[in-house]
Amino acid sequence: METDWKTIIGHSSQKEQLRTMMQEGRLPHALLFTGPDGIGKKRMARALAAAILCGAGNDPCGRCESCRAMQAGSHPDYYEILPESRGKSASVIRIDQIRAMQTIASRYPILSGSRVVLIDEAERMNEAAANSLLKTLEEPEGPVTFILITSARGSLPDTIVSRCMPVAFGMLPRGDMAAALRAKGIQPDEADELAVLSDGSLGRAEVLCEHGGLSLRNDALSFLEQLDTMDMEEVWRQGKEKGEMDRERLLEWLLYLNMLLRDLLVLHEDGGSPLIYHQDCRQRLLDLLPRFAEHRIFSLLAEVRGLQRRLQANVNLRLQTEGFLIRMRDLT
Repeated sequence: METDWKTIIGHSSQKEQLRTMMQEGRLPHALLFTGPDGIGKKRMARALAAAILCGAGNDPCGRCESCRAMQAGSHPDYYEILPESRGKSASVIRIDQIRAMQTIASRYPILSGSRVVLIDEAERMNEAAANSLLKTLEEPEGPVTFILITSARGSLPDTIVSRCMPVAFGMLPRGDMAAALRAKGIQPDEADELAVLSDGSLGRAEVLCEHGGLSLRNDALSFLEQLDTMDMEEVWRQGKEKGEMDRERLLEWLLYLNMLLRDLLVLHEDGGSPLIYHQDCRQRLLDLLPRFAEHRIFSLLAEVRGLQRRLQANVNLRLQTEGFLIRMRDLT
């Protein structure tokens, strides 16, 4: 587990804010890290947790027993909660996970002077889990710091948000991202392209590199190119293909579809705009413009975002994708 402040890319003001609060003894018992996926919120939270548990100041020393335990991912006073998927259902944080954490957090620390609980993707708590956590945030037992992480602050109950100090994180600069990707051994041209496509999310760029994300982008572009001539046989074929995708991979495909449609809107205003994500596909996108009026693009975007929201729940992927493809086809 990486716990050094120095390895965190960007977010210098947030980093300094947290270090200053630690140094001055003003760190609250509950923080809410908000911002897009893949920009380093979790890495920042782990570095903060390591500093809290180390107790040597506003930086983890990296040498004591506590720091070594954090680096090994085995610190007895550090607890992480992640969404869990059971069967084919969507990943959520359930009340039994919160109750297990409450039991551990109520105990006296073993190695450090306090405990730290990190809750990743906190927006995925179901109602029972959120209500249970609220009671703990209101009346924590013993010395414990809670760090909640979310990319969808609006999906969290106001009662949870109001009991945490928010720390907002923005997108990473493309130059910083490209440099970080080159440091991982990625060729400069590919690193620059990934930095543009990932829209400020280093995590997304790494996923693209590791899992062939460019092939998903190319598939989404091909889908748009054939959409207005697609017959029902092709709809059923694609519905079966997309419905058999892993849920997260389908969400990635929808993300690229959303970005491509956004690029079409930009090109409607200025065919030479440097603001499009997919610079390498500019000509193919320009060729699509006569077939996609602006008002239709907005309607298509609404369908994409609607399916993205529905996929956060426990739904039948094939039925949802087939309905989505039919509506997208009808719109064109």
